[in-house]
Amino acid sequence: MSDPQRIIAVRHGQSEANLAYRESVGIPLVYEREDHEITLTELGRLQAAALGGFLKSLPEQEAPEVVWCSPYLRALDTWSLAHQVWGAGPLPVRVDARLRDREWGELRHYNLTAIEQRFPEEAARLLAEGEYGYRPPGGESFGDVAVRLRHFLGDLRASAEGRRVLIVAHDSVVLILRHVIEESPDTALAGVHVHAPIMNASVSTWAARDGRLELLAFNEVGHLD
Repeated sequence: MSDPQRIIAVRHGQSEANLAYRESVGIPLVYEREDHEITLTELGRLQAAALGGFLKSLPEQEAPEVVWCSPYLRALDTWSLAHQVWGAGPLPVRVDARLRDREWGELRHYNLTAIEQRFPEEAARLLAEGEYGYRPPGGESFGDVAVRLRHFLGDLRASAEGRRVLIVAHDSVVLILRHVIEESPDTALAGVHVHAPIMNASVSTWAARDGRLELLAFNEVGHLD
């Protein structure tokens, strides 16, 4: 079993939640929509279209042959819009729950300011444990995300050996996918912050070289200019 020939991992375009959280920095926010229901903003739709333009510009030998997508609406919509602009024929698409965003459990509806006001003990634990070690009540740590992405990557290697793969997912998935592909120990997870934030509709690419996946580009957004 060997690696896919190429992996292109993208984050979805700007979502309504991305915009709401950005506009509420320092202000308590309770965002009541569930994660899987959140759709793209108009800017997010434009970013998805630009992603389609990027895919259209790829040489045939680099263009994706198969697609794996998060089940969340903002990722599915990003793929749909990008595919329309790309103009490629039908591609096999697999929706995989392991590509969902990091789960925040009982804190999923609150921004940091609201957490500090309503759940000060959790805010203190987050501060003490750090963003990459903290597991919210009923949610996931980044280590938990790494575990499911290792299982995903193992299955991807088995089913997409030698093929060119597009993954449409979330910032946490792209960030931790790099950690998993590099086979870094989870004790090093705190260090992944140097590669954040993962931008909306950004592109990260790996290619198979000498029996391993080599990073060619990470978190690239030049196609959005």
